[in-house]
Amino acid sequence: MAGAEIRTSTKTVRTRSTPRDLLDPETGEVVGATVIHTIEERDEEHFVKVFAEGVRAAFDLTKTGARVFNTVLAEYQAAKMTGGYADSLTLFFFDDGLNGRAIDMSEKSFQRGLKELLAKGFLAPKAPNQFWVNPALFFKGDRVTFAREYRIKNRTTVEHSATGTLGNSGTS
Repeated sequence: MAGAEIRTSTKTVRTRSTPRDLLDPETGEVVGATVIHTIEERDEEHFVKVFAEGVRAAFDLTKTGARVFNTVLAEYQAAKMTGGYADSLTLFFFDDGLNGRAIDMSEKSFQRGLKELLAKGFLAPKAPNQFWVNPALFFKGDRVTFAREYRIKNRTTVEHSATGTLGNSGTS
């Protein structure tokens, strides 16, 4: 049976069982999957909010980390671009703001969130107050896909988890 496409006023949902095989990057195993792909169009402001929330959830950012990410993302959006992107940003906290703009956050909170973004690979130090940006997380594109794959736990893995032992070979 071929996949289906359902359109509503706000989104398009496509379903299919993959006729193409997918490669599991961890094991190299060729696997198939059922795909439910939802496409939603948003205005630019809402797109940025959805993007930031998806990144927050995917990387388990703390509330402070998420607030700093949103602030840095706004700085990135305002930065001068070369070839459609900026490879680094200057982030200078002074006068209760970032680069002269009020951000409703203390410097201590900003530094705590910045430290989290550095630890999780969102940014990398370039020079004092200058940071390289991860181009996979900071971009001026017009679309983003967040993919989440669900797998049924291997029965032996579940049994070992219940007994407190590790492994999934079926032997203890």
